[in-house]
Amino acid sequence: MLRRVTVENGVVEGLPAADPRITAFKGIPYAAPPVGENRWRAPQPAKDWEGVLKAYKFGPISMQHVPGTDKDNLYTREWHVDSEIEMSEDSLVLNVWTPAKRADEKLPVFVWYFGGGLREGYTAEMEFDGERIARRGIVVVTVNYRLGAFGFLCHPEISAESPEFRGNFGYLDQRYGTMWVKRNIAAFGGDPENITIGGQSAGGGSVTAQVVSPLNKGLFQKAIVDSGLMITPYYPSMFGPPRTHEECEQVGVDFFEKLGVKTLAEARALDATYIRDKAEEYHIYFPVSPDGNFLVGPSDKLLLSNFGNQVPMMFGHTGTEFPMKPVATNFEELEAYAKAQFGDDAAEFLELIKSKDESFVETMYKATVQHLEFSIRMVGQERKRTGNDQPMYYWVFDPEIPGWDNPGSFHSSDLWFFFETLAKCWRPFKGKHYDLARQMCNYWCNFIKNGDPNGLDADGEPMPHWEPYTVDNDARMFFGDKAEPEVKHPSELMKFFLRMGHKRYNG
Repeated sequence: MLRRVTVENGVVEGLPAADPRITAFKGIPYAAPPVGENRWRAPQPAKDWEGVLKAYKFGPISMQHVPGTDKDNLYTREWHVDSEIEMSEDSLVLNVWTPAKRADEKLPVFVWYFGGGLREGYTAEMEFDGERIARRGIVVVTVNYRLGAFGFLCHPEISAESPEFRGNFGYLDQRYGTMWVKRNIAAFGGDPENITIGGQSAGGGSVTAQVVSPLNKGLFQKAIVDSGLMITPYYPSMFGPPRTHEECEQVGVDFFEKLGVKTLAEARALDATYIRDKAEEYHIYFPVSPDGNFLVGPSDKLLLSNFGNQVPMMFGHTGTEFPMKPVATNFEELEAYAKAQFGDDAAEFLELIKSKDESFVETMYKATVQHLEFSIRMVGQERKRTGNDQPMYYWVFDPEIPGWDNPGSFHSSDLWFFFETLAKCWRPFKGKHYDLARQMCNYWCNFIKNGDPNGLDADGEPMPHWEPYTVDNDARMFFGDKAEPEVKHPSELMKFFLRMGHKRYNG
């Protein structure tokens, strides 16, 4: 087993995972600490270390509110269970799980970006244990990155200091970590020419941003976006209208005032906890910026135009996710809203959703369409229009999720299954759940290996065949109590939304 390897900054030593055929290396620095003058700068090269770096435990989590303090929160019950977890601004580290016995095995590589709204989350979350994926012959890497005020603040002084990289530092961390993987993963038995990036929620949005970045040509070969598209049939999006870089800078200027500082130098001298607490106190959201270099526009719109890296991709979502807010509270408001949203097409929209025998609540259920289904269908539609023939695979996760809280297939619940880490969860999962998790993990791993999720189950039998999704073939994989293919044609309302989406994003 590869317990000790040499990377560009020195020798690193890992430990056997629960399965001793897997070696886990945790807390490897991939960049210099982003502190002092490196706060609000693009990631800088890590320094060499002397002797052997004992990569035995996860590094500190990035600055964020303390996990596990909101006892009524669903995710506190799920995995934010340790309010004593170490936190530091010095958190640019990554973790590697490898099944390789030799450095020359050229195994496929999976690089994971965690979710959390770009404000919270960490690689040490218990569901992200890479061991089960590694057991399938894959080198797994999870990358920690900066969040919130530390990862996405913009300011005119930052732009003047570094016109090339003037924001989106969390995204740049992800990219820098993946570049480290490209340069070093062969030492762990990985193939630097067979890298798949993946992420869920904000991590899925991060994957989209990496896919459309013009800086990433050839950096990875495949991508997985789990519950990470925020394309909606209404305007603006879930997070408001797209911001210009100058508008993002103004958020930073206003934040400096709340911090009680006037200059970048003064802000860099502040304690990191103070900055974190001020951002939390004022509930400040630091938006992603179209910085003109890493990100040249809204990532969803760039994805629909097939800008950037055209690679095989997987897209999926849970059955429940986050319900969208109703767009109106009565029929009169709905009519006015429809006219503002769809102009001359408003009458068609109203005809599709209104019924004499239907309550307003029932009508609004149809109007607040599942935005992730819309998003994925939009991607398929625009891929056909622009001639992108790279395969895309679509899944829906909607099994029965046990527990006293009866949560449904909530946002992020599929992570226990794709990473096959159900045994770490408090929920009373049964045999059918473990069977489904095994299949789901198999599908992902097959895609990571060769761009096609199909293959054999653990008993040697072929798993249900998963066809690529296209506009002409509404194939998707439905992960219920077992995996089974499903064809779901768009409703007339969805067809309307898709026409409006095309107008909106390409008009």
